[in-house]
Amino acid sequence: MGRILVTGGAGFIGSHLTARLVARGDDVVCLDDFNDYYDPAFKRENVEPFRGSPRWRLVEGDIRNAALVEETYRTFGIEATVHLAARAGVRPSIRHPRLYEEVNGVGTLNVLEAARRSGARTFVFGSSSSVYGTNSKVPFSEDDPIARPVSPYAATKRANELMAYTYYHLYGLSVTCLRFFTVYGPRQRPEMAIYHFTEKLARGEAVPRYGDGSSARDYTYIDDIVEGIQVALDLAAPFEIVNLGGSRTTTLQHLIELIAAAVGTEPRIDELPPQPGDVPITFADVSKAKKLWGWEPHVLIEDGIRRFVDWFKQNRLR
Repeated sequence: MGRILVTGGAGFIGSHLTARLVARGDDVVCLDDFNDYYDPAFKRENVEPFRGSPRWRLVEGDIRNAALVEETYRTFGIEATVHLAARAGVRPSIRHPRLYEEVNGVGTLNVLEAARRSGARTFVFGSSSSVYGTNSKVPFSEDDPIARPVSPYAATKRANELMAYTYYHLYGLSVTCLRFFTVYGPRQRPEMAIYHFTEKLARGEAVPRYGDGSSARDYTYIDDIVEGIQVALDLAAPFEIVNLGGSRTTTLQHLIELIAAAVGTEPRIDELPPQPGDVPITFADVSKAKKLWGWEPHVLIEDGIRRFVDWFKQNRLR
C-alpha cells in the first residue's frame, strides 16, 4: 500500500496502529496537534520509537486547519487515510459541545475533502459505540436504528458517518466506518476508567463508582482493534459500517474487582450518582466483521486487564 495518513497518530489507538503499519513496511504520516486534553508528554512518548525511522513522518497541526490538511496530502502523496483524530469522551462533550462539533465535525469534513481532492480513495474512519445511545436491543448491530444519541460526542460521531457516506456516494471514496467499543490497553488515555481505576487502586485510594455498579461495557483490547483497522485498510470496501468489539459485557463492579485483583489489593468504593450521558450497556454484535473479514476478538478482559496493569506498573507507577 502507498503512503498512509493516520490522523491522531500520536494518540492511544493511533500510535499502536502506526507501530503495526511501520513494522510491516508501510510509510506512515502522523498528523496530530498534541492538544492538552491530557498531558501532551504522553503523546510525545508514544511517537518517540518512530523518530528517525525513514517510514514515519510527523506533521504537528489541527485538523480544523483545512489548508494544513490539504498541504499534508499534497506534500506526502497520501494514498490512504485512517482518520482517528477527534475530541473524545462523552462527559467532556457535554461541557464543551461547540469544541466537539468544530473538531469532530468541521475537522472530519476537512480530512474528507482533502482526501477527495488529492485522490486518496481509501478512507477508514474511527467511529464509536456511543452512536447506539440507550439502545434497548442487545447485542448492538450495525443495522439497529440510531437516531437518538445521548451526548454531543455521540452525535458528532454519527454525523461523521453520514458525511463519510456522502463522500462515498458523490465522489467514490472507499469508506469503512469502524464502531469501536470501549478500547483499552497500554498507553490508553489517563481519564479512561481502566487507567483511572488502576491508578487509584495502586495508590491505595478509593475508586469512584458512578451508579450501583451494574452498568456494563463491552471492552475491546487494543491489539484486536488494531487488527481490525488493518484489515479494513487492506480490503477497502466501497462503503461499510462495522462493529469492532469484544462481544462480551463486563459490569462496572466486576471491572473494579478485576483491576483490584491484578493490582493486588482490596478495592474501596466511593459511591457516586450516575453521570449524564452514560448508557446502561454496550454490547457489540461482531458477526458482520467475522463474515466480511474473518475478524473476531481474541483477548479476554481478564487477560487484557493483567496486561494493562503490568504495563502501568512498569511505565506509570511512580
